[in-house]
Amino acid sequence: MRVKICGITSYEDAMVAIDAGADALGFVFYKPSARYITPLRAQKIIRTLPPFVEKVGLFVHEKPDFINKTCLHVGLGLAQLHWEVEDDFLSALTTPSLPVIRAKTKKNLTQFSDKYRLVDAFVDGYGGAGKRVDLEWFRGFDCSKIILAGGLEAHQLKSLKPFGFYGVDVSSGVEKAKGIKDAQKVRNFIKAAKS
Repeated sequence: MRVKICGITSYEDAMVAIDAGADALGFVFYKPSARYITPLRAQKIIRTLPPFVEKVGLFVHEKPDFINKTCLHVGLGLAQLHWEVEDDFLSALTTPSLPVIRAKTKKNLTQFSDKYRLVDAFVDGYGGAGKRVDLEWFRGFDCSKIILAGGLEAHQLKSLKPFGFYGVDVSSGVEKAKGIKDAQKVRNFIKAAKS
């Protein structure tokens, strides 16, 4: 199972995640978030990181032009879109994108079924609320293109294995405070996901 550590705000946290085996790092470009990072700060961190780790920008209600420019200048390989978007929006992006389904019901899981997508539990705000999607919704469902997010911690990951998720995305589950990662929690989470 692939792992994205989201809400990276420092070089130190980025390197802890990389050294522990993270496949991707997430940088939040949504100003109301406690994990918000400026594009300039994210660029400075990304420029010093080793290769072969995906760098992902998380966006909420932004225009394609802003996303395209930010991804190019910061050095991001993927744009994660945390709101309802249509196919024409996705086609206006020059950077590969990852749509996010903020699931309210099992029926929501069929959105973007032909694409890799992230599934998170619906909450009034955006990201890092620690709310879980009901795992029963995924029974009998093809999860091979789904990255699961929301309320995940290391001790829960064994129960996800039978579903065959492509990956998991975690932020609050590996923090000691909002926007600050706990190195041991990061290591434990990635070890559990990869075992």
